[in-house]
Amino acid sequence: MEEDGAAGASDTNTEFHTYEELLDSRITSLDLYYLEDKELARQLVELGYRGSVPKREEFETMKAAAEASRLSKGSRQKTLASAGKELKDNFLRALAEREEANRTGKMNSIIFIRDRNSHGQEISGYIDYSHRLRSEDFEPYFSGKKRLLPKPTDLSFYNWETQAIAWNESPNYREVAEITLVFQNKRDRKVLNIDPKASPGDKNSRTTIQSDLYIQVVIYDHITRMKV
Repeated sequence: MEEDGAAGASDTNTEFHTYEELLDSRITSLDLYYLEDKELARQLVELGYRGSVPKREEFETMKAAAEASRLSKGSRQKTLASAGKELKDNFLRALAEREEANRTGKMNSIIFIRDRNSHGQEISGYIDYSHRLRSEDFEPYFSGKKRLLPKPTDLSFYNWETQAIAWNESPNYREVAEITLVFQNKRDRKVLNIDPKASPGDKNSRTTIQSDLYIQVVIYDHITRMKV
């Protein structure tokens, strides 16, 4: 029973701004009447005469932990490049829906894009979305200032005019030599099959996006874990 009471107290102690406020909350008017000294009343509360209270060091630790948690939540919200943006295209909305999960590691998405570059050349490739989010500022993409396109440094890149081709590993995926191209997630070793005629595999899904910005877009989502 004492453990339950202590747990409940730890949940409410962080509501007080200072340790003195916590002690004062346990002092009764009768205490002040008989003791006639608020500091003495505080000392008696701290000694446990009015029930269990945390030590000053424990209180400060709990306050610091609560503040760190609050700042962490605020920081995570600020890192979302899609926050507050007016997303008019299906592709940008699809990226926004997956942004937080890919930043936190709950999901590793692979994006296939086929379109034309600034020279009018048709290019295509597979992009590790989680990796690009961590290595590049996505605010210009979500705000419409830039278009997301595959690069020679992505998982795969192909220029249909120059025949330039590139294959790379990323922090999350490696290419696996098969009859059809598949990628293996480095964390749980699950294989993602990009063949549209085959199942994408365990914990994977395939979504074709109708976009006004690109010739073709397909997003492959791999769930790495349900909770952080």
